[in-house]
Amino acid sequence: MGVKIKLHYTWFIVFVFITWTLAAFYMPDQYPGLTYEVYWITGILSSIILFSSVLFHELFHTYFALKKGIPVPNITLFLFGGVTQIAEEPENPDFELRMAFAGPASSFLLSLIFGLFWLLAVQFNLPPIIIAPLNYGWLINALLGGFNLIPAFPMDGGRILRAAIWKSKKDLIIATKIASNVGGAISYLFIFFGLFLILFNGFITGIWFILIGWFIKIGAEASLNQTIISQALSDVKVGDIMTKEVHTISPNAFISDVVENYFYKYKHGGFPVVENGSLLGMLTIQDIRTVTKEKWKELQVKDIMTGSEKLVKSQPEEPVASAFLKLSKHNIGRLPVVKDGKLVGIITRSDIMRTIRVKTELAGKK
Repeated sequence: MGVKIKLHYTWFIVFVFITWTLAAFYMPDQYPGLTYEVYWITGILSSIILFSSVLFHELFHTYFALKKGIPVPNITLFLFGGVTQIAEEPENPDFELRMAFAGPASSFLLSLIFGLFWLLAVQFNLPPIIIAPLNYGWLINALLGGFNLIPAFPMDGGRILRAAIWKSKKDLIIATKIASNVGGAISYLFIFFGLFLILFNGFITGIWFILIGWFIKIGAEASLNQTIISQALSDVKVGDIMTKEVHTISPNAFISDVVENYFYKYKHGGFPVVENGSLLGMLTIQDIRTVTKEKWKELQVKDIMTGSEKLVKSQPEEPVASAFLKLSKHNIGRLPVVKDGKLVGIITRSDIMRTIRVKTELAGKK
């Protein structure tokens, strides 16, 4: 579907850990008397089923978002499962409800499918190396579906809760704050329960509960901040807040002159390189650092600048939220704003943060 799927380094750690626990403990307990090799094969197959199911769950969220025209930059599989990065907030509570429930529904669907194949495998008396992963498949998907329905924002159940409150209160920010508070309370329950298990000889399980509680807590806080930012920028275009009077430099200027007359004087991290109104590139402090100081009087801007074709750009009619995502994704501080190949302004991370601060403060005065 054109969505990048990433594996965080923690995914490899948890894949090995879960495979080991399945092969060394779960499978021998459920199916005693099998060989060492069979336990490890069933453990590996079951781990593949688990993480494929998590990915299937996230792809259902992705499908609903893309169908509605909402961009999905990537899906990341990591320590606690998977996260689908949705570029925009849902436009109404009904759509949020459908998109949130799609994940657990997909898990319950997989549980049903694995359950049917498991029953057939048992009926035909197939070997444990087939029966065991199928049995694990229906059970783990039922647990995944049920666990994700816990009303702990930003989990699916928490988003369902937010959708219901949003529909009732007619205010996304209020709904998000309430859902985040509920998610925070549930996160503390997980953490306290984890501590309880650690005290009573359940160290590994207790650690998992603490980590899940911590994940829910920081996820609730981050999602609340993201919602506030998205709402603050929802009706703002780049052209509304960009700086139109931009200090530009010539491609033929020497580096020593640019450093003296621009970087020392204006304290900016970079300057657009313009000729006859057209954007040719950008010269940043990082570009200058690539050459020795002795060559500053020999080299010109065009020799070391980052060319226009390599720049991440924005347009005046582009939503500021989209520009903000570009800045975050590429870890840069500024975007040249271009229209018909001509530089018309520049927008920085500071411009956007100032807009968010003013909009949220004024919203609080209503």
